[in-house]
Amino acid sequence: MTDASTAHLTPWQRVKPLLPYIVTAALFGAGAFALYRLLAPVDLRSVLTQARATPWHILALAVLTTFASYAALIGYDRSALRYIGKDLPGPVVALGSFLGYAFGNTIGAGPITGGAVRYRVYSALGLSTQDIAAIAAFASVAFGFGATIIGFGALAIHPLALGHLLPFGSGPIRNVSLAVVIVVTGLLFWIAFRRTEITVRGVTLRAPTPGLMAAQFVFTAVDMLLAATTLYLLLPPSELGFATFLAVYAAAVMAGVLSHVPGGVGVLETVVIAALPASVPVEQAATGLLLYRIIYYLLPFAVALVLLALTEARMASSRAAGPLVQSLAPLARSVSALVPLAMAAMMLGSGLLLMVSSLLPPTSDLAEELEVLTPLAIAEGGALLASIFGAMMLVIAHGLLRRVQGAWWLAVLALAGGIVASVANALDIERAVFLGAALLILWPTRREFFRTTRLTRQAFGLRWLLLITALGASVVAVLFFAHKATPYAHELWWQFATDASAPRALRAALVGMVVLVLSLLVFALRPGRLTHALPTAEELAQVRAIVAAQPDPEANIALTGDKCLMVSESGRAALMYRIRGRSWIALHEPFGEPSELAPLAWDFHDAAYAANARPVFYSVGADLIPLWLEMGLGLVKLGEEAVVPLPGFSLQGPERKRLRTAHNRALRDGLSFEVLKPPFAPGFMEELRAISDSWLATKAGAEKGFSVGAFDPDVLSQAPIAVVRHEGRTVAFANLWLTETKTSATIDLMRHVENAPGGLMEFLFTELLLHFAAEGYDEFSLGNAPLSGLEARRGAALSTRLGALVYRHGQQFYNFEGLRAFKEKFGPDWRPIYVAVPPRANLLSIAADVVALIGGGARKGDDVRSAGVSG
Repeated sequence: MTDASTAHLTPWQRVKPLLPYIVTAALFGAGAFALYRLLAPVDLRSVLTQARATPWHILALAVLTTFASYAALIGYDRSALRYIGKDLPGPVVALGSFLGYAFGNTIGAGPITGGAVRYRVYSALGLSTQDIAAIAAFASVAFGFGATIIGFGALAIHPLALGHLLPFGSGPIRNVSLAVVIVVTGLLFWIAFRRTEITVRGVTLRAPTPGLMAAQFVFTAVDMLLAATTLYLLLPPSELGFATFLAVYAAAVMAGVLSHVPGGVGVLETVVIAALPASVPVEQAATGLLLYRIIYYLLPFAVALVLLALTEARMASSRAAGPLVQSLAPLARSVSALVPLAMAAMMLGSGLLLMVSSLLPPTSDLAEELEVLTPLAIAEGGALLASIFGAMMLVIAHGLLRRVQGAWWLAVLALAGGIVASVANALDIERAVFLGAALLILWPTRREFFRTTRLTRQAFGLRWLLLITALGASVVAVLFFAHKATPYAHELWWQFATDASAPRALRAALVGMVVLVLSLLVFALRPGRLTHALPTAEELAQVRAIVAAQPDPEANIALTGDKCLMVSESGRAALMYRIRGRSWIALHEPFGEPSELAPLAWDFHDAAYAANARPVFYSVGADLIPLWLEMGLGLVKLGEEAVVPLPGFSLQGPERKRLRTAHNRALRDGLSFEVLKPPFAPGFMEELRAISDSWLATKAGAEKGFSVGAFDPDVLSQAPIAVVRHEGRTVAFANLWLTETKTSATIDLMRHVENAPGGLMEFLFTELLLHFAAEGYDEFSLGNAPLSGLEARRGAALSTRLGALVYRHGQQFYNFEGLRAFKEKFGPDWRPIYVAVPPRANLLSIAADVVALIGGGARKGDDVRSAGVSG
C-alpha cells in the first residue's frame, strides 16, 4: 500500500524527520567513543571495588545534597505558578514537582516525559493546557538563563577550569565569559523592565517581574550548586577547588542538554573526566561518576517508584484517609496515569541490569569464592537465564507502556525468573534484592494495565527500535569493556569452567541478543487482525443497543451503515471508523461503557500502526485529551460545538427578547411545530423525500457521508423526527438523535423546501430547545461551528493561524462567521473540537482523506476492503 501524498517527496523531505534521531545518535556515539578512549586504562572490577569501599559518610552527604537539590527544583514550579497567577497547595506542588523531575531526569526524552508528567499532574488540579505549557516553558527558560550565568560566571573567575578542552589562554576565556554574563544579565533586565514577550516552542511568555526573576535565579543557583556538590563529594580529592569545579560541572551539564542525549549520558562524563587534573586517577573519577549517576538519578527515581506503588495500593483500598491524603487525592489520581511510563522505565532498567550482570566477572572476593563453589551447570545456566530474562524485559517494557494486561503478567514472571537467575549466577544476592524490590513496586499497579489486546498487536515504532538498538549496543560494549584483558579465541565459545567468566559472558551475550532480535522480528512482522467490511444488520442491531444505553446522542451516526464498526470484547462499547489511503479515521470518541473506551481506542490505534497506517481521531472533544497525549498524538483544533444548557431555558427575560419576538412572529405567520415518533404514517417518508430533494437542488454536490447523515428512509424511520408546518403543509424537518439516558439531544439532517418562510430555522431550533427542556433533558447540541475559536496570534501553530484566516476571510466559500452568529442567539456554551493525529503526519493529506470520505464516502453495500489494508 502506498500513499499518494508522499510519492512526490524529495529524498531530503523523507530524511528530514529522521534528522533529530540521527544527530542524537551521532552525538551519543561521539561521546561514547571519547569516553571509551578516556576509560581505556580503567579496570571495571577495580571501579566496582572502589565504589563498594566509598565511606558511608560521603554517601550520606551525597544523598542529602541530592534531595536538597530536588527540593530546590520545587521552586521552579512555585515560581512558574506565581508567574501565571495560580495557587495550589504546597504538598501538592512538592509531590508533583518531585515526581516530574525524578522521572524527567532519569528517563530523559523531555517532550515525552516532562510534558506528559506536567499535563497529567497539573490538569487534574484544574490548570488549563495553556497554563501547563507556560509552566514548562518558564522552567526551561529559567534554567537556560540561570545555568548560563552561573557557568560562565564561574569560568570568568577560573578561566582555566576547561584548559584541557579549550585551545585558548586564560585571558580570552575570561573576557568571553564576562561578556556572556553581561549580555545575558543585561538581556534579562531589558526583558523585565520592557515587559517584552518570548515565544518558546509556540508558547508566548510575557516577561516576569524583576522580583520573580531574581527569586527564580536563586532557585537555579541553589539547584546547580547542590547538584555540583553531590558530584564533587563523590570525586576523589584534588587541587581543583569547588569554584573551578562548578565551571566544569556547568559546562558538562550544558553540553549534555545541547546534545539532546537522554540524561546527557556519556557527554557529561566525558567533559568532567577530560577537565579533571592529570593527578586524578581515571579509575577514581569513573567511580565517582558512577556513584553520582546512581545517587542523583536512580535513587530519586526509585523513591518516585515507591511513591507510585504506595499511591496505587492506597487507591486500591477503601480505607479512609487523613486530611493530607485527601488533599492529595486529585494528584494521586493523576499520578496513577504515570504508572505505565514509570513501570516501563523500571522494566528497561531491570532488563539491562540482568543482561549486563550476566557479562560481568565477579566484582568481589566473596563473589569469586561463591563462583568457584557453585556447580558448573548452575553457574552456566544462571548466566544464560539472566541474559534471556533481561532480553525479555526489554521487550515487555513496550507492552507495559501500552497498558497491556498480558505484559504486566509477563513482567511479574520475568522479574521472578530474574531473581532465580541472579541467585543461580554466583549467588548474586544484591541483584536478586533489586529485582525483588522491582516486583514489589510492580505488584500494586495491576489495575493500571487493563488492555486485553495482545502484546504483538503493534509493531515497534522508530523511537522504541532505536532505544532497544542503543541498549543492545551498550550491552555489547560492556562485554568488550569488562573482558578487554582476555584475548579473543574461537575456543572461548566452548570453554566451560567455574572460574572462567569470559566464555560464559560470550555465550550469555549471544543468547540474549538472539532472544532480543527474534522477539523484535516476531512483534514487528505480525500483521493487523481487523477486517474492514461495512456492518451487517445484526452488527448494527448490537451497536444500536450500545448507542441507546450511553449519553452521547452523536453516537447515533454509527447506525447510518456507511462506517466500519469496532466492538469491544464484552460488547458494551464501540468505535466507528473508515479507511482512506494510509489514514485510519475514527469518527468521534469511542462510545459505550466508560471503562472500555480507552482500551478500545488503544486497540484501534495499535491496529492502525500494525498495518503501517496512521491513526486519526476526527472531531473529538476535550474529555479524552490525556488519552490522545498518552498515545503520542497531536491535537489540531477544528472549531467549537454549541451546546445549550436546558435546565431553566425559556423565552422569558430581557436576554431572550429578540428570540421571543422572532418566535412570536413565526407563530403569527402560521408556523407550527411537532415531534413525530415511529412508526410513521404511510407516505410520510415520501413527503420528507420531496423536501430533501428540494433542499439538495439548491446545494452544490450530492448527499454527504461519514461525519453527516444522508436521507435514508431505513435510518430515518428508527428515530423521532421534528417537523415544521406552514398553514398545514410540511415545509421543514429534522431527524432527532436521542438516547435512553435522556440527558442530551441533537439533530442530524435539517432540511426545508426552497420557498420556506422567513425565520424558519430559528423557529425550529427554538421549539426544539423548548421541547427538550420540557422533557427534562440537560442539554441540546446545535452542532459545530467549523474553525470557530481559532486565534491567529503570534506563536500559534501554522494550522491554527491558517484556520483563523479562513474563518475570517473565507465567506465566499462558506459563511463561517454567520453560522456561529446564528447559533450564538441561543446562548450556548462553546466546547472545543479537535482532530488527534500522529505528530509528524501530513495534515494536508489527512484533510484530503477526510474530505474525500465526507464528500464521496462509500454507502451501504459497498466493500471498503478495497482500501488496500489487509486484515
